[in-house]
Amino acid sequence: MLHIHFPHPKLAQAILPYAFDARDGAHDEAHLLRVWRNVAQIARYEGGDTEILVAATILHDCVWIDKASPERGRASRLAAEQADKILSVLRWPDDRRSQVCHSIEAHSFSAGIAPISLEAKILQDADRLDAIGWIGIARCIYLAGTRRAAIYDPEDPTAVRRKLDDSSYALDHFQTKLFGLADNFCTATGRELAAQRSTRLHEFYDGLLGEVGCGVRKNSD
Repeated sequence: MLHIHFPHPKLAQAILPYAFDARDGAHDEAHLLRVWRNVAQIARYEGGDTEILVAATILHDCVWIDKASPERGRASRLAAEQADKILSVLRWPDDRRSQVCHSIEAHSFSAGIAPISLEAKILQDADRLDAIGWIGIARCIYLAGTRRAAIYDPEDPTAVRRKLDDSSYALDHFQTKLFGLADNFCTATGRELAAQRSTRLHEFYDGLLGEVGCGVRKNSD
């Protein structure tokens, strides 16, 4: 019944079976619904084609490549190619399939593709919102656990005397990626929401350091 959460429920029902190539606790139905809620919240103020946004949101993770893989940067391009095939079967016209595919390609941080259309900007912002704030913290710790990484380096939690290594320590990922995400949102609404969530990242980071007996923050502003 996941399709009932989306406008254009017939479209959602038709493409939801293809939404996931693989699932984990950070990329699952709950993630999909959170991203859609973010999309809807941004689009309420920014506009955008709802049908394009529904298709792009549901199919944005339809091809999965592990974050540790050197091929990770190709995941969104492969997802866009898969989405094009799915929407072709549904007889979507070329121009609308192209809009969905661009939105999917550009949503990924790893791909490094600049979003051009409004819908692509909205999806990118919506997906990145789910990487910061309280839910972003939960996802970061969860994914670190799946890699058997530690929460932090007990000898040097803030990496003052070593290189940052977010494959080994979850806390390092705040400095290597999460703290910088809020600086690169595309829409005014997305930037406002990102600023709120970024504050929560810093509160958690500083609070954790305080509890482990380290009050030094490195490059987190």
